[in-house]
Amino acid sequence: MLEIERKFLVKEELLPSLPSGHHLIQGYLSFGTPSVRVRLDTAESGLKNAFLTIKGKGMVSREEFEYAIPFDEAEQLLKLCQGAAIAKRRYIFSVVGEPSLKWELDVFEGENAGLMVVEVELPHENYTFQLPDWIGQDVSEIAAYKNIALAQHPYKAW
Repeated sequence: MLEIERKFLVKEELLPSLPSGHHLIQGYLSFGTPSVRVRLDTAESGLKNAFLTIKGKGMVSREEFEYAIPFDEAEQLLKLCQGAAIAKRRYIFSVVGEPSLKWELDVFEGENAGLMVVEVELPHENYTFQLPDWIGQDVSEIAAYKNIALAQHPYKAW
């Protein structure tokens, strides 16, 4: 399946009220192409999910395959990961004027604390949409802001 997304920095002082979030911990079993990621996802409600994700090469558009796996197996797989685990709180919401778009705000923790980015998944690469006032710099094509890069070179070390 083709994933098309843009990634932006955030003007934190202009952010709207956020919905309930999810706590994510993820790591990489492979930094190559394709990359292989394992993720634990715990909602504020206590609901737990886990996923194994395989991603192809690309910055804005790339192949992505995601599979639900047992939570306890994902916890074991995290122990096999390369680099640093990434911890973050994710908030998923839509914005006025573009209800069909899903925005995912990530507030990083641990070695990547201080970093906030938001991604929006698009139906095609040339899709035009209005940016909310809380959107900052477009970092979609800056490799350092990819999660895989943050696992190898955390934000606090920049």
